[in-house]
Amino acid sequence: MREISHTRQLRHAGFIDPGRAENLLAEPVLHKLDITRYIEEFSAVSDPDQCLLALIRLGENCADQGRYDVLHDLISDLGPRSALFALLGMSSALGDFLISHTGQLDAVLSSFRTDSNTEASEERFGIPPVSLASEREVALRAVGGDPASITPVARLSGAAGVNAMRVTYLTRVCTLAAADLTSTDVLGAMPLVGAAMSDIVGGALDAALAVARAEVPGSERVGLTVIAMGKTGARELNYISDVDVVYVARSLEIDGEEPLPEAEMLAIATKLAAAIGKAVSAPAGEPGLWILDAALRPEGKDGPLVRTLESHVAYYERWAKGWEFQALLKARPIAGDLELGAAYLEALWPLVWTAAGRENFVEDSRAMRRRVEDHVPAREENRQLKLGKGGLRDVEFTVQLLQLVHGRADQTLRVRSTLEALAALRDGGYVARNDALALDHDYRLLRTLEHRIQLQRLRRSHLVPTNTTELRRIARSMHTDGITTEAELEEVWQSTRRQVRGLHQEIYYRPLLPEAARLSADDISLNFDAAIARLAATGYRDPVGALNHIRALTAGVSRTAAIQRQLLPVMIGWFAQGPEPDNGLLTFRVLSEKMGRTSWYMRTLRDGGAAAERLCTILSSSRYLADQIPSLPESVNWLVETGDLLPLTREQLDLELDSLIGRRNGASEIAAAGRYLRRREMLRAGMGQTLRIVNSVDSRAAVSHAADIALDAALQAATLAACQKLETEPLSRYLIVAMGRLGGEEMGYASDADILFVHDPLPDVDPEAAQRLALEIAAQVKALLQELGPQPPLPVDFDLRPEGRQGMLTRTLASYAEYYERWAQTWERQSLLRARPCAGDADLAASFVALIDPYRYPADGLSDSEALEILRIKARVETERMPRGVSPHHHLKLGRGGLSDVEWTAQLIQLKHAGKCAKLRTTSTLGALDAAASAGIISEADAEQLATAWNLASEIRDANFLGTGRSSSSKIDVLPHNLLDLAVVSSLLGHDVSSRHDIEEEYLRASRRSRAVVERVFYGK
Repeated sequence: MREISHTRQLRHAGFIDPGRAENLLAEPVLHKLDITRYIEEFSAVSDPDQCLLALIRLGENCADQGRYDVLHDLISDLGPRSALFALLGMSSALGDFLISHTGQLDAVLSSFRTDSNTEASEERFGIPPVSLASEREVALRAVGGDPASITPVARLSGAAGVNAMRVTYLTRVCTLAAADLTSTDVLGAMPLVGAAMSDIVGGALDAALAVARAEVPGSERVGLTVIAMGKTGARELNYISDVDVVYVARSLEIDGEEPLPEAEMLAIATKLAAAIGKAVSAPAGEPGLWILDAALRPEGKDGPLVRTLESHVAYYERWAKGWEFQALLKARPIAGDLELGAAYLEALWPLVWTAAGRENFVEDSRAMRRRVEDHVPAREENRQLKLGKGGLRDVEFTVQLLQLVHGRADQTLRVRSTLEALAALRDGGYVARNDALALDHDYRLLRTLEHRIQLQRLRRSHLVPTNTTELRRIARSMHTDGITTEAELEEVWQSTRRQVRGLHQEIYYRPLLPEAARLSADDISLNFDAAIARLAATGYRDPVGALNHIRALTAGVSRTAAIQRQLLPVMIGWFAQGPEPDNGLLTFRVLSEKMGRTSWYMRTLRDGGAAAERLCTILSSSRYLADQIPSLPESVNWLVETGDLLPLTREQLDLELDSLIGRRNGASEIAAAGRYLRRREMLRAGMGQTLRIVNSVDSRAAVSHAADIALDAALQAATLAACQKLETEPLSRYLIVAMGRLGGEEMGYASDADILFVHDPLPDVDPEAAQRLALEIAAQVKALLQELGPQPPLPVDFDLRPEGRQGMLTRTLASYAEYYERWAQTWERQSLLRARPCAGDADLAASFVALIDPYRYPADGLSDSEALEILRIKARVETERMPRGVSPHHHLKLGRGGLSDVEWTAQLIQLKHAGKCAKLRTTSTLGALDAAASAGIISEADAEQLATAWNLASEIRDANFLGTGRSSSSKIDVLPHNLLDLAVVSSLLGHDVSSRHDIEEEYLRASRRSRAVVERVFYGK
């Protein structure tokens, strides 16, 4: 029973093969070390089986080399024991190093002793404090170099020096890895591990340089600095990675001697640089450490390995490309002549922050990122931790691009480390707090996973393995995010990839970035003189007033002001692309002040793709929308996705109305719900039309449906109010019939709602009582729709009812039947062509349509006298209703070839032919013209001429309303002649502001052609 219990204990500790482990524990060396006492501690080890085998080899080597007591002493202490177990269980490479270099055990593990003199407060997350200076001293002393010397020379030269340098390096890595693997917060420790690795590399490079100086004659007269690039420069290095460097050299004055000639000095420096590369990677008694990669130097591999500082400066000032400045973002002197390194940074660091102003910088950066993705082999795509989609490069490229674009004006962004830069971007408002928090966590997790992958064999790898044993070992070493098994590791990694990719695409591809990059530093900083000049040059009529708005928006230290300082330098240009930039900026200020510090508003403008640019276009193009958006600010959210600007269907509106009514009491509140939906959908349609996302036909249908929903709500509210007033239940079925442009679903933004009201008394109801109640409901509908309040009124017109203004507001279905049968005039039958039930009882609607169809679609068409009557009425309308002082060529509705001409022509065709041609039975003007052409009644060319003129006139009317916000028919029904109004209309119709007169010419041409068709088809000339 005891043996079985022990086996279970081993299995619980994580041993894959407990039986084998049981046998191994009986090995003499482990028995003497009393390892069985510590079985439970193996549960914290990545690979207990590997650890146990390594302990046997280590114990045997220690015994052979007389260091068994040292090992026994270390294992007896909890701290060194935990560190050793963690190291051997995770890294076979570092385990092999310790087994073959048992003399380094105490150096690696002594700092973990529980009685160590190191104060706990000096360590963060279990990582001992490390600095470049301390690592340089350790490494130089290992090769016999003097850390106090400017040009230290190693006493251990050749292979002895190289081996000593490599052993010291790996010893330091072992100590760091042990601390990392036993850290209580591995994600918190990650940046400290990267910084420590970079400094350890810096120490090794200084030692390698000292060894090189011992072999290169004249080297004491040459100052050589090693500039670290990439992750090494940013102090975020992996355990194993190529180390990117650039070499800079100068002549040193020794004992008053003349400096070496530049050519001779560079020759010696080049030998030193080459010797450093061999020292760290060429074959020797100890394994090579990593590759020194100098490909980021000027001219790349084709350029000289070493240059003077002056040569570097000349290259970057004249020939360097954008990506080379992006690489300089991480540059940091790491070894050698640090004074020269400081001069290098002083000269080149400012140039980094001019790079984003280069032509197509952002576009080139994005293209480079896409090329990196495209070059990932297909077999690696789903396992790539670094280069693939959702990998480390996504975070790094995102952060660096934001740094370079915004760092020109904001010096807080001028840092090297990815995480430090991300924090600065967060604090400066360039990245949302939640997004920055997510990217910070994800980057730490991905880098920690990268470290664990590389620690196993100390090989440069960025692929997440598929081998189950390797995945298990990595999972057990992560100690974060609930990762303990390979399945949990896979799940967390994949979810992290998805989140990183989403944030990368959202932030990295912001439309704001290329626009910001094109601005000068003065423009970005909103320098007074530069801002005034730019505002005046780009079309602002009152530059001083505009700058006052900008200053009001950007004043203070709030996060909102910080984001405004990012947005406005770019938005100024976007406003200027519209016809009224001053009004756009003013309205933006009103909107922003109303929103205050509402978090989603500023976040939407900064992170919402093209939302900010779309808002600028709208506010500088449409006074109506500029007035409406601040009163319905949630509409800004629609600008993120174009799908949100598409009109809702009537079915969607019905469902929403039902939901709103369910939460409201009283007739006024119910009617207001419908008017609110109408207002909101008119705003949506206007925004979509202004941005050219919604065409004019769909926008008119949307405006019509918005009126329908307001009428529907008003009918329900009026029925409730009237029944309460007369203390009765509904006595009829009720119906509202849309007429005119509303009936044709061609309503303009400023159109009244032409309607008929129909009721049909219920069985066994007093007809007079039903009529009284119906009249009260009809009156209430009109009153509720025109009631003053926060929602705009909808003017309704009952004038198309039987007997016009003299007739009753409502009739029964039977009364309508009698009237149309006995007294309906031709013009009344003509008006029925657009009759469309829009609210009320569905069965009554079907009955009403069945009633009027024979009158509007007469089987025998029109008699000659009826046709002549229509011609006479049309001629009288042209002469009597045309406003005085308005040219008949410029009036969009009543003018020659305008809306009225086309509509009467289409309606005459319907009255003549719809009785026999079912295609003509439509309430839509354009639909009727299309049907007439397809039936051969008119030519396709004539139909196209009529439709073009009608559609253009309708679009200009809409643009008149949207642009000016004026609803008076005397304003919107006339082709504008004022230059500003023409510019507004031109912009809203998708033309360049400079081509404003083209709109006038285009309409006059279209209406002239339309009138010619009307003369032939309608008047028969």
